[in-house]
Amino acid sequence: MQRDLTKGNLLKNIVVFSLPFLLSYFLQTLYGMADLFIVGQFDGANVISGVAIGSQVMHMITVMLVGVATGGAVMIGRYVGAHDKENISKTIGNTITLFVIIAAILTALLLLLVSPIVTIMSTPKEAIVETSNYLKICFIGIPFIIAYNVISSIFRGMGDSKSPMYFIAVACVVNIALDYYFIGALSMHASGAALATIIAQAFSVIVAIITIATKQLIQLSFSSLKFEKETITSILKIGIPVSLQDGFIQVAFLIITIIANSRGVEISAAVGIVEKIISFLFLVPSTMMQTVSTISSQAIGAGKKALARKTLFTSMAISTSIGLIFAISFQFISEPVIALFTHDAKVVQLATGYMHSYVFDCAIASMHFCFSGFFVASGYSIVSFIHNVASIITLRVPGAYLASIYYPKTLFPMGLAAPAGGVLQLAICIGFYRYLRKKNKI
Repeated sequence: MQRDLTKGNLLKNIVVFSLPFLLSYFLQTLYGMADLFIVGQFDGANVISGVAIGSQVMHMITVMLVGVATGGAVMIGRYVGAHDKENISKTIGNTITLFVIIAAILTALLLLLVSPIVTIMSTPKEAIVETSNYLKICFIGIPFIIAYNVISSIFRGMGDSKSPMYFIAVACVVNIALDYYFIGALSMHASGAALATIIAQAFSVIVAIITIATKQLIQLSFSSLKFEKETITSILKIGIPVSLQDGFIQVAFLIITIIANSRGVEISAAVGIVEKIISFLFLVPSTMMQTVSTISSQAIGAGKKALARKTLFTSMAISTSIGLIFAISFQFISEPVIALFTHDAKVVQLATGYMHSYVFDCAIASMHFCFSGFFVASGYSIVSFIHNVASIITLRVPGAYLASIYYPKTLFPMGLAAPAGGVLQLAICIGFYRYLRKKNKI
């Protein structure tokens, strides 16, 4: 089902597209949060740390895969804007073919790398077994994770953000129910959390495929699945820089996690909990980034660059306003929210300090995330890669490392590295935007 987002009221199109997208992101994020929350009710810091570390590794892998899939979504969006049905079908087919190959290779490779990954993460010795068990089960389920995210990207490229929301809603309900059964009733610890997630993802994919087939939501022929070099190249040209950008961001998070892990299991658990909460708060800027990318792609395909620019700034205003509300609110509600995830008073204290400084990045990221979506849609995904890498290398990772050395008893200074990096990213985005506008390229 296609939706032309270049027609009608822009604000309405942004809201109508972004709300189901936001709910989808919320439900998907609820996976990890539910795992961590339920584990926290039945197990100690070692299992919490194992699930937090394992899910962070999985999140990195997932966002990099979604980054590559973004290439397909952007190309589909452009063809939808241009009303080119033949190329829509061809791009969908080649996206599917590409990710079948990726799924097979990635599953085999990751299963061989479980132990090295656990070691690289500087996993506390108390959490090694739980982290390993979590990762092994999740890696087996990689094909289902890829299938869901590819299906979602295809639908969003076509302007349909509702269908992925329904698919993930089903998975979320299944995941939470299985979490309580595996972790609570069967005491399977981190293994139960991983197994619940994978079964839920598989169930979601099955529901999606049945729905697509019965309602014929996507028009696709076998010839569309034929590997075509030009189409694959177009997808990868956009998708790879986005994937690398997202990968570097996650590498930065992993390095910060490693720094935290080396400081003991309590700090490891504290950082893991805050990262989960932050991932929830970042749903708004992430949603707006994808909204800008989708609507701008269609606008550019229809030859409406002015509409693409207007989409950028309208979405940015919405996202930044919400980000500021989060940043201010969590100066007052951090402690009770964090206490939902653990009964360990020391972990709560450490996590609260980390959250108080880190949360300001929500407002700053709301701006540079929207710029990223716009640059990707405009064919300049390399810009997003540049500003993310610059931030990671100069401020985020070095700042977190230095804070851990000079302020070993608190996590507040460590949290400041994120918003500091965000300010640099925003400055780079503004600079590139002004340059490209001056050259009349966007």
